[in-house]
Amino acid sequence: MTETEQKILMMISSSGESKAKAFEALNQVAEGQYDKARALLKEAQEIDLEAHKVQTQLITAEMSDSEDKPEMSLLMVHAQDHYMTSQLARDLIEKLIDVFEKKEGK
Repeated sequence: MTETEQKILMMISSSGESKAKAFEALNQVAEGQYDKARALLKEAQEIDLEAHKVQTQLITAEMSDSEDKPEMSLLMVHAQDHYMTSQLARDLIEKLIDVFEKKEGK
């Protein structure tokens, strides 16, 4: 496995972990645990930052004039999909928490 493939797999893994934390936060909302939910979303965001760093490295390398720049691959497209959906899940769940808190008058 190449170094680039390892980075891409780390991006997929981080994105999956972030999305799992976001849905765990939503489960906490269902139990009325808003502080726990917000803490889990913060964890999800921090995990997303790791995936974002890898994404930035790969995009920067692809844009370089270097001869060893990474090629676009199906694996990278897959990683990008995971990263984007984890961000969407986190953002949507954050808004849902706001809605439920407002509804309960918190």
